[in-house]
Amino acid sequence: MTHSEILSKVDHTNLSQTATWEDIKSLCDDAVTCRTASVCIPPAFVKRAKEYTGNSMAVCTVIGFPNGYHTTEAKAFETRNALENGADEIDMVIHIGALKEKNEAAVLKEISELKKLCGSRILKVIIETCLLTQEEKITMCRLVTQSGADFIKTSTGFSSAGATFEDVALFAAHVGPGVQIKAAGGISSFEDGERFLTLGASRLGTSRLVKLEKAQA
Repeated sequence: MTHSEILSKVDHTNLSQTATWEDIKSLCDDAVTCRTASVCIPPAFVKRAKEYTGNSMAVCTVIGFPNGYHTTEAKAFETRNALENGADEIDMVIHIGALKEKNEAAVLKEISELKKLCGSRILKVIIETCLLTQEEKITMCRLVTQSGADFIKTSTGFSSAGATFEDVALFAAHVGPGVQIKAAGGISSFEDGERFLTLGASRLGTSRLVKLEKAQA
């Protein structure tokens, strides 16, 4: 798999609390040059980024980030606002506490509501695998499938660990037809990126691969 093929699956990401518009603008420039799948950025920059990139790059943003314990109403407002500002893709964080107390109905309802708001635009569901048991990960594969969301995503990159090969393989074995997989958090080499893709991921959330490509240019 070539570097270009791997980069085409990357959501080039900067979700730093200290990110400035100049940082985001540079991220967008690099994403367009490397032809990544999208840029993944804080909601506050979505409108400017979409105006800046136009149709040359998909803009992704995060909802309920990074902890996921916002109310569904707050997440719905964030989602509507992001879409109105031009977001092409939404990465939402589940309410992990609801999953832990086995309130599957609440988790499913929330994801389904956000997918309804997204319509034809992509919704990715971040489940924060490092905080979950094996049983909970499998449950989330089922709930994401039932919700109609487009992707299940491993991690925010803001918790105790990121994507693992084992979790992506687990997702691939348990998601239903049509649900894609995004591996995110800690992906630091093209070799790892290729392995995640081989195991079943179709998106990679990372900033490092573009930086590596630029360094080798």
